[in-house]
Amino acid sequence: MKTLIFIETILLLVMTSCGSDNTSTDGFITVDVTKSSYSPKKELVLQDFMDVEYIPLETNDEFVNQGYVQAVGEKYIIVSNYRKDGDIFVYNRKGKAIRKINRKGQGAEEYISFSGITLDEENDELFVNDHHAKRIEVYDLEGNFKRSFKQNDKGNSQFYWGIFNYDKENLICYDICNDEIPFLLISKQNGSITKEIKVPFKEKNLFIQILRLEGNTRSAGPGNYSRIIPYNNNWILLEPSSDTIYTLMPDFSLRPFIAKTPPVHTLDPELFLILRLISDRYYFMESVKNVYDFRKEEGFPRTYFMYDTQEKDFFSYIIYNGDYSYKRELYMVMFTPINAKGELWATIDAFDLCKDYKEGKLKGKLKDIAAKLGEDDNRVIMLVKPKK
Repeated sequence: MKTLIFIETILLLVMTSCGSDNTSTDGFITVDVTKSSYSPKKELVLQDFMDVEYIPLETNDEFVNQGYVQAVGEKYIIVSNYRKDGDIFVYNRKGKAIRKINRKGQGAEEYISFSGITLDEENDELFVNDHHAKRIEVYDLEGNFKRSFKQNDKGNSQFYWGIFNYDKENLICYDICNDEIPFLLISKQNGSITKEIKVPFKEKNLFIQILRLEGNTRSAGPGNYSRIIPYNNNWILLEPSSDTIYTLMPDFSLRPFIAKTPPVHTLDPELFLILRLISDRYYFMESVKNVYDFRKEEGFPRTYFMYDTQEKDFFSYIIYNGDYSYKRELYMVMFTPINAKGELWATIDAFDLCKDYKEGKLKGKLKDIAAKLGEDDNRVIMLVKPKK
């Protein structure tokens, strides 16, 4: 029973989950997570350093959804609802509806629920992460069952969180509760571990707060963030317990990307570092204190900042979307890594776009898309990737 409570606690957290800074002579940067503010503040326009694409999702009687993007490939986009109704919507890359799949159930070829879907276009397969069953179900793009396999059950593992298409034969996974080996490459055919990626850390620190009172358990976490970030044909690996964020190289060696100081195990409460978005020039991050007031239902205070690789210094920032005719602020928490190309996604509500269009607040390609939208249409996907 304790194990089940722990699984549900971690799942809830994941889904809802003054010193000096300097540049290392070894080529990676060092961040003092105790620093509470940065100045001066830079004002940036997203389109100046990221390519931005908008994709309106077709709306019809069968294709009404909440626009939770699960995967984006060269040919397909996979979307679900935030509620756990089991619906999987398959669109083409331009947002045209193709089919809806639902294999939710208790059967051997069905999923109880899912925390994520990974698209493998090379093999025309969908990998559905059935976290409750600790299993991955594999379907073709028509929704036909192909096979399933169990997730790792060693090292205090609970379930995988964060799965990306690594290569033709393997997936790369974050094993959220594993005490020693948080990152794994697993076979797409049977789930066997093909490579263990051991990120050094002193002890496992879960980025959560748990309150136990009279047999009841309440929990809180900092919100969702990615532990695996594709960037520049490599993979950035973020294990909260580690004092270093690493780049996983093609030969499976680990190259330090960002060093955190002071060591996390020396801090009480802990201060963790989250990466939100990486471009060729800017690294956007936040340091988060692992505290939460359950009575006030508030906590995890954070400091937002970025590193400028040209100026080799840290700044606070504000970012605007250049497709609005006024200074429309963007927040880095909106964006989630979605594929090995380094693209990230966010969505914009059709109702808000229609309102801004009528008020003359849009320009460029976003204005053209909004002109064809209805207020009750599905959300518009916003895809961004680093400019080259």
